[in-house]
Amino acid sequence: MTISNDDKQQRHQRRMQKQKELVDNHIAEASKDKGLLLVNTGNGKGKSSSGFGMVARALGHGMRVAVVQFIKGTIPTGEEHFFRRFPDEVQYYVVGDGFTWDTQDRTQDIASAEAGWKICQQLLQDHTVDLILLDEINIVLKMQYLDSDLVLADIANRPPMQHVIMTGRGAPKTAIEAADTVSKIEDVKHAFQAGIQAQRGIEL
Repeated sequence: MTISNDDKQQRHQRRMQKQKELVDNHIAEASKDKGLLLVNTGNGKGKSSSGFGMVARALGHGMRVAVVQFIKGTIPTGEEHFFRRFPDEVQYYVVGDGFTWDTQDRTQDIASAEAGWKICQQLLQDHTVDLILLDEINIVLKMQYLDSDLVLADIANRPPMQHVIMTGRGAPKTAIEAADTVSKIEDVKHAFQAGIQAQRGIEL
């Protein structure tokens, strides 16, 4: 039996009406307003990209943001070049010395992470900063360059409406449990596995 376009439209409309009721009910139930802790982790590409996307979104709403970039210190990234164009809205700090397999110096990596966290502690007490991106902090915690309990305690004691984003592989279980929103990005396929170099505007 052939279904007419009118029947398809009616069925579609009924399904969408039910969907709208569910969505509207969820929206009505979401009455809380608070600063969120978000964790982007997993082995796939896009954890930092998502974080920087939220930085851009926040700027679009007139919010003041801060970026503290761990690990990637020796790599000139497009994000840094771009967001440093807005010094009045974005505080940008690069506190890493490079990937751990390049630095090969645990003592120096720990010292850099500790110095970087002192900056983070100041930002986490600043009521004028609406959103903080802690880029690659998960790796720092995984490598135990910083004490996870201290980091999460400082984040928990931030201003009530301040949002914090933690990115990087290997997010510790305690960070996942503390977070309001967790996204795990899977590694399905990556050009690097086919011998293609990291590309400006894509990886850098």
